[in-house]
Amino acid sequence: MTVQPFVVTELSSQPECWRRAAALASGHAGVLPRDGERVAVVGCGTSWFIAQAYAALRESAGRGHTDAFAASEYPAGRRYDRIVLITRSGTTTEVLDLAGRVSDPTVAITGDADTPIRTAADALVLLDFADERSVVQTRFATTALALLRASLGESLDAAIADAEAALTEELAPELVGAEQFTFLGRGWTYGIAQEAGLKMREAACAWTESYPAMEYRHGPISITGPNRVAWMFGQAPEGLAEDVAATGGAFRQRAVDPMAELVVVQRLAVAIAAAKGLDPDQPRHLTRSVILDHS
Repeated sequence: MTVQPFVVTELSSQPECWRRAAALASGHAGVLPRDGERVAVVGCGTSWFIAQAYAALRESAGRGHTDAFAASEYPAGRRYDRIVLITRSGTTTEVLDLAGRVSDPTVAITGDADTPIRTAADALVLLDFADERSVVQTRFATTALALLRASLGESLDAAIADAEAALTEELAPELVGAEQFTFLGRGWTYGIAQEAGLKMREAACAWTESYPAMEYRHGPISITGPNRVAWMFGQAPEGLAEDVAATGGAFRQRAVDPMAELVVVQRLAVAIAAAKGLDPDQPRHLTRSVILDHS
């Protein structure tokens, strides 16, 4: 009997997780960034890409200066009113190291409070209902972003409806069989494009790249051609679809919430992994959390 990967169940639960996160946002208003605050958002891997998406959303909404950093690249000595640490496991070395050396107020968004992040951060937002057994992150990352979007006053009703539809969408054979993917975004969706590329690399060992959409013509378009896909999250720049068509490649862009479109990519990554005989729960060379030995 074939055992279903954990990631399939986890990614399928995202609409309900987003509903729960949206309901939690107002209850954490005291620890999440407030209007006008200067904020840094920090994470590693997937969490860094979610940080990028939120930072762009918050600034575009006029809520205050917002930077996003990989935890290892946080600029020494820079001051913020609040630092948001995104860490599913609560054990990632670079995030814990950063929390221990900054003096600015920190709030951690985590899936497991029974970890070192409990004492390393000044405040916690616990999304334990979105924690995961799979090494590959799906629902925790999008649920963290759902929480942060809701904290900006966004309604997630349309995103949830789009995600429910994305879970039943038939995956086109030309997507499952494509040899290369380039994911593109603008503003906050660039972080989503980055995460889409990472998901495909992790789960399916697929050849993927990610770029800001307007940068695609400045070199990356040269990789596109027959049996290759340029995948746009959000509104595409004028003329981009035609430029991709001229290469012989496929262009995908839909009028759905970008988080819901990411759900399609997650499902596609699992389908490609299955076609290759890979276990999407256990990507090669990866563990659920990167814990470094400083001894």
